[in-house]
Amino acid sequence: MSGVFSATRAKISEKTLRTDRWWLQPAITVAVLVSFIIYSTIRAFEAKFYFAEPLISPFYSPCLTAACPTNGSLLGQPLGTVAIFGMAISPALFILVFPLGFRMTCYYYRKAYYRSFWQSPPACAVAEPHKTYTGETKAPLILQNGHRWFFLAGLVFNVLLTIDAVLAFRNSEGQWGHMSVGSLVLLTNATLLWLYSASCHTCR
Repeated sequence: MSGVFSATRAKISEKTLRTDRWWLQPAITVAVLVSFIIYSTIRAFEAKFYFAEPLISPFYSPCLTAACPTNGSLLGQPLGTVAIFGMAISPALFILVFPLGFRMTCYYYRKAYYRSFWQSPPACAVAEPHKTYTGETKAPLILQNGHRWFFLAGLVFNVLLTIDAVLAFRNSEGQWGHMSVGSLVLLTNATLLWLYSASCHTCR
């Protein structure tokens, strides 16, 4: 494909005829996503402050290594101690690839970062800077077709995070009928994840 400069497209020398602030939305998207990437990267590598009985951060659940508190591991600690060059690997790094893969291949997220980071296109009626367009037929974008498999993995995480939310309605001694801000945060997180998954194109 020849992109926006193909012979069948209108011959307009300007990048766009729009006079509004069309660049604002992609700029906001870049700012928000970059901020979240920085925050989540720090939290994932930090390997601290992710568990306070009975609450566990969704970034670390299920916690599968020996670095995890025993009572914070729904599935036990099957990975044991994992280290590289004598440094223990953060438990979050073993699980985040699945929710990250689900979101990176999500149709809505694709639109967001295609437009904001790759400017493909940056907005409606605005020419993109790329001279050719191959869609998602070549590497690395062909990997987007793995979305349905990441969706299935995401459902497993939804179940585990829902269990975490239910267990959060206990106190540190394991007694039921208690609630904290953390309980509500985990409950809201699990609810939104189920709504997000149920509205996914793959699910529909």
